[in-house]
Amino acid sequence: MLEKWGHPVSRKKKILIVDDEAMIRRILSTRLTMVGYDVAVACDGAEALEVFAQEKPDLVVLDVMMPKLNGLEVCEELRKSTGVPIIMLTALGDVADRITGLQMGADDYLPKPFSPKELEERINVILRRVHGSSMTVATDNPTAGVLLAGPLRIEVYKRQVFLNGERIQLTGMEFDLLELLAGNAGKTVSRADILQKVWGYSPRHYADMRVVDVHVSRLRSKIGDNPKNPEFIHTDWGTGYFFQGVTAAPSNAPSTQVAIA
Repeated sequence: MLEKWGHPVSRKKKILIVDDEAMIRRILSTRLTMVGYDVAVACDGAEALEVFAQEKPDLVVLDVMMPKLNGLEVCEELRKSTGVPIIMLTALGDVADRITGLQMGADDYLPKPFSPKELEERINVILRRVHGSSMTVATDNPTAGVLLAGPLRIEVYKRQVFLNGERIQLTGMEFDLLELLAGNAGKTVSRADILQKVWGYSPRHYADMRVVDVHVSRLRSKIGDNPKNPEFIHTDWGTGYFFQGVTAAPSNAPSTQVAIA
């Protein structure tokens, strides 16, 4: 059985660290290698794109302020062709950079100075959700694990989404967010709960909530949901978000699901 990029399931996950500070590259490379990851490094944005194409990493840790191409430009370029998870490193006060990075497709951010241990935990959570949950597929019964909402079709086990029959390309975290909201259709899920269940950590600062808000905005745009008059994702002001209109697809045959370890 093969994973994304055609590698064996048993291989180590590979992390690409992109930062122009040699000390940060060295510390993160050492720590992540010690906990069982393969690590590749790049010292600027241009090199990051080259190394990414060569190494095909499972996750990218990407600094914002770098020479040649900055992290925001690298993130935008990567998102043209891949949904690989991206964690951006930003200066503590640069809230605008954090929001811009999320809008361009980053999955999460960590403000500098940061704890390498916290970065390890976020990497573990994202890879566990994106790669672990995607290892479950449905077979024999094409309607097993399918949610319908008007023109939207969510194939939970295949982790695929279709709008009016056309496949929508979502990142792993975007799919997890959609699955959480659609799976709790009609119920408000607080932003704090979304952050905990999808990203794996509780909000430490109000700015952390923006991770959820920006991802909801991106998800709405991809599924054709007008935020001023939403069909699917509704805002419960001051609390969180809720999904409407979901029904389980009818099943005419027994469901056979295979979980791949």
